[in-house]
Amino acid sequence: MRILVILFTIVFLTSCDQNKKMVATDLTPFQKKMNDDFKDASKSPLKSKDLKTFKGLDFFPYDSTLLVKAELKRTPNTEWFQMKTTTDRLSKERVFGVVTFEIKGESFQLNVYQGEELMQQEGFENYLFLPFMDNTNGSLSYGGGRYIDLDIPEGNTMEIDFNSAYNPYCAYNERFSCPIVPSANYLDLEIKAGVKAFVKE
Repeated sequence: MRILVILFTIVFLTSCDQNKKMVATDLTPFQKKMNDDFKDASKSPLKSKDLKTFKGLDFFPYDSTLLVKAELKRTPNTEWFQMKTTTDRLSKERVFGVVTFEIKGESFQLNVYQGEELMQQEGFENYLFLPFMDNTNGSLSYGGGRYIDLDIPEGNTMEIDFNSAYNPYCAYNERFSCPIVPSANYLDLEIKAGVKAFVKE
């Protein structure tokens, strides 16, 4: 009888450990949507040979400390400029404002951009573009930096979730033309959140 109790206890503990692992690997809505889009041949930036073996993107574990509240200082008089891309194409952008926020007690700021062509498209009237680089680039994350999508807030505060940082499409396929992250948008720390570097199977 004692042996049965011990065996039951071992099975129960093993089952609990497996359940913990399943919970730990649960995808956030952002991560699930990213994977669904990448698996969809009509949306995916992957090359056909990579799409055949694609099982899912590699994400950093969700980090609630990297969901930050930022102060937005709008810069309404900034001039439009031609942002360089990974191809010969130039993207007409302007600095919409500067966001200031804290990570681990240290203050940082980044420029948020607005694209002239994109803001004229339906559904993107309030879209803001936040490209950034950090100290994970080239090792844990894509060497060219990552992007975050934002919306113009009603007031002067906004949430920035670095867990939703994603790679530009040119990280998966060089035929895409991707804006190059301006040097002003470098963060001197490791942002271990969002999508990791893409490793081909």
